[in-house]
Amino acid sequence: MKTTKTNEKKMIVATGNMGKLEEIRQILSDVIPNIVSMKEAGLYTDVEETGSTFVENALLKCRAVAEKTDGYVLSDDSGLVVDALDGEPGIYSSRYLGEDTSYDVKNADILRRMEGVPEEKRTARFVCAVAVITPDKREIAVEGYMEGIIGHEIKGEHGFGYDPIFFLPEYGKTSAEILPEEKNEISHRGKALRLMLEELKGEQ
Repeated sequence: MKTTKTNEKKMIVATGNMGKLEEIRQILSDVIPNIVSMKEAGLYTDVEETGSTFVENALLKCRAVAEKTDGYVLSDDSGLVVDALDGEPGIYSSRYLGEDTSYDVKNADILRRMEGVPEEKRTARFVCAVAVITPDKREIAVEGYMEGIIGHEIKGEHGFGYDPIFFLPEYGKTSAEILPEEKNEISHRGKALRLMLEELKGEQ
């Protein structure tokens, strides 16, 4: 793969979610070896996610950090979109039932709300918007998707968030039951990050 400027510069990931950070590192580490969190970079920024889309929220977080550094900044905003629930929890996925509410509780509530919904109407997808602001303050944003259905029970020990209720028919498992390496190949975040890599190839 072509060497880009991202190999030589530190990239700060504008998130405090260590699950996301690890997933980003697993996917990008061969191309961008120096990926650090805001905490590791000594930056402390609390951004209110006031956007109406995943892309808007990702850019809001990116801009807040980019004001404090002249390197690359990456942020993502992701969530679960359930068709039978009119797109909920959507951009409010991390704040669904309250930011401090455990995902065991969130997942159980979604399963409760989906009781009686037939299989063909349980369609859902994970959406991930990845935004990057370059050293010259250029803004890039892409989106990736992982399609599936809402299962009927909480299953699996891998992943995080809503993974234990997100069933992948082609695998016969939830996304919390497949191995991280396998998930990275098909995940919404993995797809979005690979799209972002394509966008960054032209960076000099």
